[in-house]
Amino acid sequence: MHLLISYIKFLFNSTNQHGVHSPFVYDFVTKCLYDKKTHQAYFDLNNYRNSLKTSKVQLEINDFGEGSKTLGSKTRKVSKMVQTSSSSKKEARLLYRVAKYFNLNAVLELGTSLGMGTYAFALANKDSKITTIEGCKNTSNFTQSQFQNLGINHINFKIDSFSSEIEKLDQTHFDCIYFDGHHNKSATTQYFEALLPKAHNDSIFIFDDIYWSKEMTEAWEYIKSHNAVTVTVDCFHLGFVFFRKEQEKEHFKIRM
Repeated sequence: MHLLISYIKFLFNSTNQHGVHSPFVYDFVTKCLYDKKTHQAYFDLNNYRNSLKTSKVQLEINDFGEGSKTLGSKTRKVSKMVQTSSSSKKEARLLYRVAKYFNLNAVLELGTSLGMGTYAFALANKDSKITTIEGCKNTSNFTQSQFQNLGINHINFKIDSFSSEIEKLDQTHFDCIYFDGHHNKSATTQYFEALLPKAHNDSIFIFDDIYWSKEMTEAWEYIKSHNAVTVTVDCFHLGFVFFRKEQEKEHFKIRM
């Protein structure tokens, strides 16, 4: 119910590029979010998704976060997981465009799952360094095997709780951090605070499922109001956070 009510409110309060007066955000919306070109990477992403949808593999899942709203069993079919617990086709394409538009070189992902988001980042820049953290060993090992078959070798897979791996990160800064797991308020704000020192002026933080629950929406509001944040772009399913000190603090809701 929260998701439905939030979406109705979003439709009433959101806009397109014509409601954006910031040149930086206007370009982001028109050249990236609204990019209608058919990229070759879309076919690669679609082929990977189709291979997961036809997979016969079943995995024993250990959820550190809120789990799945639709998959209750600890034994889950990969073919079902890709439809419920992985980045959608639309989101994966959007992540690819964002990574390509900003030429992201150093990416951290919290929540590997089956690697749809990971693959989108990897396709955008083959010279990038991607670190992805997954709490479930079986899921991570399966995804690693898929990427080996794809010949993708610039991804560093980490297996542990997010909090444990965040403490071990030795990289000074990331161009992008994608928060796609442990969907509750306390965990999301905790990871946000812990990773703020890893952001530079042009970094992007991306939050998945910001209206997944009342708690996640509260976490999103907390992040928007944080002193370190200058600009946010809310696309309903994904929230983009910028730290550009040269920007006035503004929040945008953009219909996709």
